[in-house]
Amino acid sequence: MNNQITNVYIWDMDETLILLKSLLNGSYAEAFAGLKDAQKGVEIGKMWEKHILQISDDFFFYEQVCLEIENCNKPFLEALSKYDDGQDLSDYDFNQDGFSPPHDDLNKRKLAYRHRIIANKYKQGLHNILDQEMMDVWDALYKMTDEYTDGWLSSARALLEQCLAGNEDPTICNTIAGGVVRSNATGSRHINVLVTSGSLIPSLVKCLLFRLDNLISHENVASY
Repeated sequence: MNNQITNVYIWDMDETLILLKSLLNGSYAEAFAGLKDAQKGVEIGKMWEKHILQISDDFFFYEQVCLEIENCNKPFLEALSKYDDGQDLSDYDFNQDGFSPPHDDLNKRKLAYRHRIIANKYKQGLHNILDQEMMDVWDALYKMTDEYTDGWLSSARALLEQCLAGNEDPTICNTIAGGVVRSNATGSRHINVLVTSGSLIPSLVKCLLFRLDNLISHENVASY
């Protein structure tokens, strides 16, 4: 009999784990009654918005999947896994495979291929995708944002880490890739789950850019 307890922590992303909308519209700075430079916050938000869209388009098929073809946003990456026949995609040309409406089984398979690539890139992390110059820009923007928001981003990461640890002695907890921790002492598991109203691909990219990918696995990101 399995007596293992699983603790699931469900999170919203925007304005909870990260700040973006409130930076862009200035409402974050307004809450400080003039103590924050609102224009600086807007500029930071615009830089994040630019990087999110650029990386989504350049590396995660966002323009092709969600902007050019209507109703292709799925709630999670595994949604079409039954259509993936496991084909080797090493030399697959995603620009020439004829991916288009209607949403028949053939095109669902092509979308499932894209989801598989997205999942693999998420697991690899941005350091295996971006060049060093872009990594430096990203690192500087993250630090600037964390400083401007008085540690909002680093505090969110720390909270997710504490939830995964389950308030147990960290020396008896084994971290499992993808934001799951299993305790050796109790056999309990602790899982972070992200639920968002935003489109799936940009939400996954946000997890990567805001350094949440080792705390929330791609399987546990849901877009509704």
